[in-house]
Amino acid sequence: MTRFAKTCLPAEPVPVSPGRTVLLVDDSRAQRRILRASLQKWGYQVIEAGSGAQALEICGVYPVDFIISDWMMPGMTGLEFCTRFRALRRASYGYFILLTSKSETREMVHGLENGADDFLTKPVNASELRARLMAGERILGMEQELTAKTQLISAALSELQGLYDAIDRDLIQARKIQDSLVPERFCQFGKAQVSMLMKPCGHVGGDLVGVFSPGPQRLAFYSIDVSGHGVTSALMTARLAGYLNGRFLEQNIALERRYNRFFALRPPHEVAQILNDRLLADRGVEEYFTMAYGVMDLKTGIARLVQAGHPHPAVQRASGQIEFIGGGGVPVGLIPGARYDTFEVMLAPGDRLILYSDGFTEAEGHTGKMLEECGLRTLLSRTATLTGPKVLDTLFQQLTQRQNNQPLTDDVSAVLLEYVGA
Repeated sequence: MTRFAKTCLPAEPVPVSPGRTVLLVDDSRAQRRILRASLQKWGYQVIEAGSGAQALEICGVYPVDFIISDWMMPGMTGLEFCTRFRALRRASYGYFILLTSKSETREMVHGLENGADDFLTKPVNASELRARLMAGERILGMEQELTAKTQLISAALSELQGLYDAIDRDLIQARKIQDSLVPERFCQFGKAQVSMLMKPCGHVGGDLVGVFSPGPQRLAFYSIDVSGHGVTSALMTARLAGYLNGRFLEQNIALERRYNRFFALRPPHEVAQILNDRLLADRGVEEYFTMAYGVMDLKTGIARLVQAGHPHPAVQRASGQIEFIGGGGVPVGLIPGARYDTFEVMLAPGDRLILYSDGFTEAEGHTGKMLEECGLRTLLSRTATLTGPKVLDTLFQQLTQRQNNQPLTDDVSAVLLEYVGA
């Protein structure tokens, strides 16, 4: 039989991260000297402590990476030191190896429960120690990588929080500006009074309500719901508020000057057509809106309205009877050349007319069922004895109660015109 000489291959060096520090804790100076020689040969920085108390002081001021501690030491045992080491506040993890002459499973389990990561039996085998250190290196490496990623995430979150705070401040200011579009919730016009409600589901919304009067006994009012939600819709409402400006009548497209003496109200269907043409003429604008717009002669009680995709206006008679009027119509800004129709309704003293957004009729209760016109009829009937803003406030309160006071999922708005008579 041919005999081959035994070849000893050099072991690969342990991949040590720069600056790794090992704290040796043992009351035996000879044992520390033996371990120190191997650790330094493998590239570790080594600190020695002759007792658990001394080691604890070192750990309090020096960020060691590995601890190799004897279990049985006078004064403070290695297990007690491990327990107290884990209680220290540290910026990074420390890998703890206990040296013991014990091999009972129960003792090792007890050590692991108190914070030890690994065990070595004495006398220490150098190859086994190196293998345990390599396992510790992997854990510390993953901990370092996780810490670095956490810091990156924290920095990104901090930056995002700053951006969010800036956006939040802008939205709060935008909400104030949007609120200024409806400066008064209640207006008196002779023997008629108008109340308004506007409740966005976010900081800003896409609903708009308003009223204006170009002269005695003449009144115009509207309810608008822009497609979508948020900032884009809010910008569109600001634009529409400019088109239907009640303070600067010369800028109001719903009015036309007559004989350079007074402003006359355009027919409602003509107002809808003008708005439709203007919206479609603007490139890049994808939003459209629904609208109910009306004018009223306070002498006769005749109201003339146009409905452009908006929910059907409701008339609540003085007797308490409620009817929904209108024929529907297409939204504004959706179809080029769309035609709109004006229809009339006669209001008697004590009657009232309500324009509202679909935030009312499409609101889902806790059962998931929409309110719809039938439910709105019920809510309106409960407000028969109320007047002014209390009517709309009560309607909104009933709506939120129906949703178990959950946040709104759509903007809610309404206009209430109460006719007392000529």
